[in-house]
Amino acid sequence: MIHELKEIIEQAIINQQKGLKNVLATVVDLDGSSYRKPGVRMLISEDLNSVGAISGGCVEKEIVQRVKTVFRDNKPKIITYDGRYRLGCEGTLYILLEPFFISNDFLFTFSGASKNRESLKMTSLYAKEDEVFGNFGSAITFKNNKQFLFSESFHLQHKNSALVFTQILEPAFKLIIIGGEHDAVKLCKIASHLGWEITVITSIKVSKQLIYFPGATAVIGESPETIQFKNINTNTAIVIMNHSYVQDLKYLVKLTEFNPKYIGILGAPNRRERLFNELFDFAPKTSEEFLDIIYTPAGLHVGAQTPEEIAVSIIAEILSVIRKKEPFSLRNLSGKIHQ
Repeated sequence: MIHELKEIIEQAIINQQKGLKNVLATVVDLDGSSYRKPGVRMLISEDLNSVGAISGGCVEKEIVQRVKTVFRDNKPKIITYDGRYRLGCEGTLYILLEPFFISNDFLFTFSGASKNRESLKMTSLYAKEDEVFGNFGSAITFKNNKQFLFSESFHLQHKNSALVFTQILEPAFKLIIIGGEHDAVKLCKIASHLGWEITVITSIKVSKQLIYFPGATAVIGESPETIQFKNINTNTAIVIMNHSYVQDLKYLVKLTEFNPKYIGILGAPNRRERLFNELFDFAPKTSEEFLDIIYTPAGLHVGAQTPEEIAVSIIAEILSVIRKKEPFSLRNLSGKIHQ
């Protein structure tokens, strides 16, 4: 959810430049079930516009109405929202509303942490009461232990009466797309809506610009012989879609040195065995663990036909892998969706 926080921070800065105050709404606790879980946030500006969402829509409308006292008095408060009678979610949300100001020092530190793909910790003090004021608020702590508060009136003191919500925000999930054709564009565009950090590697002979790949962070013209992969770990997925068996194999050989969470390769099922056999010829030290992260043909079998549908099936497969879930229809589930 780091991408949601980035969006909130970017909008908060815009609001501040317009002379508008900001309030941050954070779900800090939950009794029962809800559409989204503690740790989700939204930003409300003084003109009552907002970005982000903490539920399906009804909660947001009520927050916009109940946040007015925070703008008026500059004092944080806790509110509750009982979804049992209005949402059918069988849960009660506890929501922290706090003044939210972005300093230049915080922005510099946050930008550096994002660039270096560092995790950060958010800590919030709250109470399980409705429409209650007090020393409530949030702090962000970075890897270097540098800590920021968002309101001068808030002090991060763990009093016996205060509850503490702590959340670790990991760097954005990274997707590397190797290929520059029409289907790569569709995959990039759809994946960007998940807040993933996307790098596209196109052919060095037919290098393309960033403008052709909506949502991409970077577009690089490279070849498997010259590329130097960096920062590939278990927070990374790679989709190879060159439409060339030779190019696919060359990139796969290069990737045996790394440990991504997922490698998807387009292509027919009947070329999988050949691909693995030749991979061992060129990289004889390839481990069984590396073969286990290769998914080819890439994507879940949902009957996808168009480039957009294929992109959805690939993204769904990546999600199932990183969340460690075996895909099936939720209508066959009894009990809770999230354990």
